[in-house]
Amino acid sequence: MPTPCIQWHRNARIFAGVEEVLPVVGTPAATILAQPVSAALNAIHTALTTGTPFCVSDTALPDMDHIPPAHFATLTGGTSGAPKVILRSQASWVASFKTNAAQFGYRPQDSIAVLGGLNHSLALYGVLEGVHLGLSVHILSALRPSDQSAQLRAHRCSVLYATPTQLRMLPATMPLADVRLILCGGGSLGAQTRRHITALCPNAALHVFYGAAETSFVTMSDDNAPEGSVGRAYPDVEIAVRNPDDTGTGVIWVRSPYLLEGYLQGESDHTRRDGDWLTVGEYGHINPEGYLFLQGRAGRVVNFADTTIFPEALEAQFSALEGITHCTVLARLDALRGHHLVAVIAGDEDAQQRDMLLKHCKAQGIKGLRDVVFLDPYPLLTSGKPDLQRIATLTGCVL
Repeated sequence: MPTPCIQWHRNARIFAGVEEVLPVVGTPAATILAQPVSAALNAIHTALTTGTPFCVSDTALPDMDHIPPAHFATLTGGTSGAPKVILRSQASWVASFKTNAAQFGYRPQDSIAVLGGLNHSLALYGVLEGVHLGLSVHILSALRPSDQSAQLRAHRCSVLYATPTQLRMLPATMPLADVRLILCGGGSLGAQTRRHITALCPNAALHVFYGAAETSFVTMSDDNAPEGSVGRAYPDVEIAVRNPDDTGTGVIWVRSPYLLEGYLQGESDHTRRDGDWLTVGEYGHINPEGYLFLQGRAGRVVNFADTTIFPEALEAQFSALEGITHCTVLARLDALRGHHLVAVIAGDEDAQQRDMLLKHCKAQGIKGLRDVVFLDPYPLLTSGKPDLQRIATLTGCVL
């Protein structure tokens, strides 16, 4: 039986910003530059039509001609370093296309919109899912948020793939009544962001998922997901928490048909295999009902006065406070305690917000936070995630 490959369905329509792209088959290329979007879409169409392995990137990449047939490469997020290039089978994404179509009841009239660039795996996934299923697809990464909203309304887009940051930037004054489904990944949602999304897309079912470029979907939230959870295991995914501490927190391992095959460029000390199982070094715990709660990645763990601190858990907590739209928690070297923590907030210098955050830490017994820094503009990647390297450079912190 032939290996399932991503297809460009004959009914698919695709738009780059405000213009519809009518793709034609050209000369196949292993490396596809993400910009301009219309040219990238033509190149993707050519690759899928001719069966050519490919990778979409901001820059030319070496050795992409060695990708095996029925495979492709995509990039990691690059929040804390140069993006890594990973190899995966096309079948690993085709399997989840079918799963999503079934569990979310995709219809021929549905249209998928993505807000990020094609070099970002979440946006690329949404685009390829749409063209494989024969839907209309809109890539809106080149537009300002207000123009993105205008296009979403004009084309009555019904499915939206986005990060929390991208959703926060869409103006709630322009409700998107036709959006029925939001698949949100790449960060936690605080109460403010959830209220914003409800006002923005009043008729949408919101599903926050957890995954990585290496794993694809791991969990998917539902209406019963407790606050702070990223949901339960996605279909056909097994999750195990190994070597848990007294709180049940340990290393998350995953077994599923959606995993990468390996790195083509770059590597991670925290990505490991054990037979069919894989970990990217994420810590968390699972409650008795099967809901997963994340703590953070091993690469960002901070030791403060012999205490292990997960910055991502603090970022989620701080981002839920009133008035905080973006927050990154980083470490500075501390001769006495090893490190102390710095909260980096988006916006102009705000003494009241600094005082509020420090008082919150004291009331919650959060140790190690010694400084609050404000940045405007706040460095973000094209994916909408914080640019940790740039933020660390600007604030004298370490990763």
